[in-house]
Amino acid sequence: MQKSTPIKVEFIALMALLMSIVAFSIDALLPALPAIGFDLGETDLAKHQQLITMIFLGLGFGQLLFGPLSDSYGRKPMVYIGFTVFVTGSVLCVTTKSFELMILGRILQGIGLSSPRTIAIAMIRDLYSGDYMAKLLSIVVMFFILIPIIAPSLGQFILTYSGWRGIFNFNLIFGTLVILWFGFRQPETLIIEKRIPFKLSTFISGTKTFFKFKKAVAFTLVSGFITGSFMVYLSTSQHIFQVQYQLGDMFPYVFGSTAFAVGFATFSNSQLVMRFGSYNIAFYAAIAYFLVSLLYVILFYSGENPHLYVILTFFLLQFFAVGFLFGNLRSLAMEPLGHIAGIGAALNGFISTVLAVPIAGFIGSFVTTSALPLFIGFTCFGLLSVITFLIVKRINLQEN
Repeated sequence: MQKSTPIKVEFIALMALLMSIVAFSIDALLPALPAIGFDLGETDLAKHQQLITMIFLGLGFGQLLFGPLSDSYGRKPMVYIGFTVFVTGSVLCVTTKSFELMILGRILQGIGLSSPRTIAIAMIRDLYSGDYMAKLLSIVVMFFILIPIIAPSLGQFILTYSGWRGIFNFNLIFGTLVILWFGFRQPETLIIEKRIPFKLSTFISGTKTFFKFKKAVAFTLVSGFITGSFMVYLSTSQHIFQVQYQLGDMFPYVFGSTAFAVGFATFSNSQLVMRFGSYNIAFYAAIAYFLVSLLYVILFYSGENPHLYVILTFFLLQFFAVGFLFGNLRSLAMEPLGHIAGIGAALNGFISTVLAVPIAGFIGSFVTTSALPLFIGFTCFGLLSVITFLIVKRINLQEN
């Protein structure tokens, strides 16, 4: 691991694409949720959200398996095994005629995709550290965010001409091409001398080590707060724009515009993080996240949705702040965990994701006739994030 290791464009592209398989599996399916529910006989619109939240559940638990295994057997073999599980889940989703089995397939997809998602971060931590790592993560996330911009439109196109099963088939092809490129071109980043023998005691000791780093735990919790509230948006955006605002086929373009705000922010972060530091940027982004959502709640507390352009403005501001949080929070949490990067990335991803799923499920159940519950959720978890940052700041002062 060298802080000065030169950044290679191909490495950035591969890490972004590994994570993008996850994004495409989620975002491309958004326009198809009603069609899937109709074909599989599920009329409860609230349950359609489970097609989004359950893949996150799989992502959370899968990381506990693949992260520690990658510390013992190397990063690349775990990516291959994870992708195999993803293929199994995808086949189940395409062939099933049961909504319940579709949910199982989505969980399997999430378990499988937890491998490239977690290991991409571990591979970055193998090679980089500090604000330099935050800079690289911001660049990776910036390209990763391009997928949510184009995925719903592509999903809508495939849905129109091939049905919702075509979306799963396309994602399989896309994922296979990425894995082949990764296999042929990306060297292993964890050398044999640094591998940890796989034992239950190793995982337990790694977990204990993780929880000894209060800052890593704190930033992991903030990741869960932000991911959870953002997940609510992912699972309810189709309902908000297509049902509440009756936008129909315009939904993918509206969704893409909000994703663009995250991408632009992550690009800006990659330019600013070396100058201002990942902690400072993330702290003020958390404050902005809280204040923007609080302003919406104050202005539209009646529950009546504002004009489309007004709510889009709030979403753009909200997710602009999110763009400054995602990469920096990961970097801040992983910074002290270089010696257990695989276990550290696994626990970071598991805790933040599993914390996010019930948050998304609870808040999403209230988003029926108004977007107000969504912003109330943003406000609550934005406030919790700011409080956590203040606690970390106090810890820093005590240590110094």
